[in-house]
Amino acid sequence: MAKVLLGCIVLVLCWPLALLALVLYPIVWVLLLPLRLIGIAVGGVLELIRAVIFLPARLLGSPRRA
Repeated sequence: MAKVLLGCIVLVLCWPLALLALVLYPIVWVLLLPLRLIGIAVGGVLELIRAVIFLPARLLGSPRRA
């Protein structure tokens, strides 16, 4: 909601800047999409490494109660 309100204020005060932002936003989003995918992949790999490292501690940890 804040982005819409800010967009309306910018549109009233400086409409060429608002139109430029409206055109450039999808282009910037598409350009940054590969970086987001790389971030997701790196996060998954780090979680896998963390799980492998903590696996012995989980196996040797407190006994499970029935």
